[in-house]
Amino acid sequence: MTERSATTGTTGGTGSTGAPGSTATPGTTGAPTRRLTTAQALIAFLARQYTERDGHRHRLIAATWGIFGHGNVAGIGQALLETGPAMPYLQGRNEQSMVHAAVGYARQSGRLSAQAVTTSIGPGATNLVTGAALATVNHLPVLLLPGDTFATRPADPVLQQLEVPFAGDVSVNDCLRPVSRYFDRVTRPEALIPAALHAMRVLADPAETGAVTLALPQDVQAEAHDWPEEFFAERVWHVRRPAPDPHELDRAASAVRAARRPLIVAGGGVHHSAAEEALAAFADATRIPVASTQAGKGSLRHDHPADIGGIGHTGTATADDLARTADLVIGTGTRFTDFTTASATLFQNPDVRFLGVNITGFDAHKLAALPLVADARTALEALTAALAGHRTDPAYEAEYTGAKDRWERRVDTVYATPDPRARPTQTQVLGLLDELVTDDDILINAAGSLPGDLHKLWRTRSPRQYHVEYGYSCMGYEIPAAIGVQLAAPGRPVWALVGDGTYLMNPTEIVTAVQEDLPVKLVVLQNHGYASIGGLSESTGGERFGTAYRHRAADTRFTGPPLPVDLAANAASLGMRVLRAGTVGELREALAEARAADRPVCVHVETETPGAGQGPPDAQAWWDVPVAETATRPAAVAARKEYERHSAGRRRHL
Repeated sequence: MTERSATTGTTGGTGSTGAPGSTATPGTTGAPTRRLTTAQALIAFLARQYTERDGHRHRLIAATWGIFGHGNVAGIGQALLETGPAMPYLQGRNEQSMVHAAVGYARQSGRLSAQAVTTSIGPGATNLVTGAALATVNHLPVLLLPGDTFATRPADPVLQQLEVPFAGDVSVNDCLRPVSRYFDRVTRPEALIPAALHAMRVLADPAETGAVTLALPQDVQAEAHDWPEEFFAERVWHVRRPAPDPHELDRAASAVRAARRPLIVAGGGVHHSAAEEALAAFADATRIPVASTQAGKGSLRHDHPADIGGIGHTGTATADDLARTADLVIGTGTRFTDFTTASATLFQNPDVRFLGVNITGFDAHKLAALPLVADARTALEALTAALAGHRTDPAYEAEYTGAKDRWERRVDTVYATPDPRARPTQTQVLGLLDELVTDDDILINAAGSLPGDLHKLWRTRSPRQYHVEYGYSCMGYEIPAAIGVQLAAPGRPVWALVGDGTYLMNPTEIVTAVQEDLPVKLVVLQNHGYASIGGLSESTGGERFGTAYRHRAADTRFTGPPLPVDLAANAASLGMRVLRAGTVGELREALAEARAADRPVCVHVETETPGAGQGPPDAQAWWDVPVAETATRPAAVAARKEYERHSAGRRRHL
């Protein structure tokens, strides 16, 4: 990471930082200083931070989300009020949701712009942990500013303080350490300067970014200090594009030339690097097919000849069949998670080798790969040049393009809606959306059975259309993330697709969408329970236990009538306009009306269980979920036999 600091407009007054009432006074060294509280200084500093990549500059911290309590109301809260429009403030309803919204904003912004989140101490701070883990797992920047207990300990304990008998310096904020890429507790005002600079370095570093936490004791937030004026100078953090090592590039090119059945696996790093055009150029030149992870879907348009869809447990038959026989797998910006590798059972060619193109050495070396440690776009451009004139066997190209055409016909079948009076299935809901959307639309999802259907079936039209958070697969992500995405992409239709289980986890940010008048489109699919886990439970011998939203029956299990829950009425009570759809025809009209709406709108539809041949294609590859080794119920005994059959195919790539 390199830093370039621009020092224009930093000689005092309020114009350079937007901190009303601040003045420059002589310091002890003769350098100008400004007397501000720690919180005021932090907000003024954040308002002057920028990123730059490829000649384009962006606000690094574009806004601050906040819910105020005694840990931050008189510190960060007062500072935001005093700073005014130089640091926009966004009001949230749940701390975890605020992080999700900030993550959605950062992903849509290509990680070049992020948002901060401030909370009180205690439960407000610990509510950040899930969102922080999601951000770090997905390598997405977010700045967390939780209040903390008093540094000076005038009263011990204070309200909401966790007492640890063996460690006086521990607070609940320490829960954020393992899920943060950088953590610091600012116990003195002057300690803010190095902490804030380190925080910006990590947020802007494409290899290191994730959640960054600055824990702020509430007394330190309000304490005044004479800050050097230089602290408030504009700083532009250059987002680097490291080039590949020449030796690694030569080995990579040799491996590609030697491969007879190469396969590219495009991950989220392709999007983060804005490498979509470079990938398309590479595929055009070499004719190597491109499969995508959940994070990488959309790296190529669905109609690009080399795009063969999702890979792994939720992938297409085309991609998974090619993966089983590939002799070189070129992982580009992917972490090779278990869903991508089918829990180490997918890549079955005895001679398969891996090439890891990644900006982090940790990920580039996975699966004993030949590493090509570099920015994805820079690496693909260099590899394309090094392979000038090389092209895969035309017979291999004909094989995968034919398989792609056959898969598309299967998609057409499950999308089809022959009876407009029928209740739609989940895949038919996606088919109706497929008819409606253009390149501009953005679809957001994270959990349930929808990610599997979307990865297999969705025809992605533009690089940022497909927004499925599957690194952490966090229920409750979709609605707040849609708010963040809409803030980053004003004017584009943003759809949050949720099942009833996910909706019940976290609907509160509907209020924020209404307050900010953001025209997000929420589609709620009512299927009376955890559909995804229900199917998984059935396949692993769990007999769908505890996965349906039903009353208890005489056997004390939840097998009675469905619960009388009206999610549409709930969304309406939170201020959203609601369109109820009971049939395919009604849903087609409701979706079109929602897309044209200029205010938040919810489409509620109860989905039908698909009949034979109507549902999505079965999983084309395995996923390892251990099954009970001993059991008395026949379903679990049968599932264990099936588990042992599949697990025998696991291999370690060395």
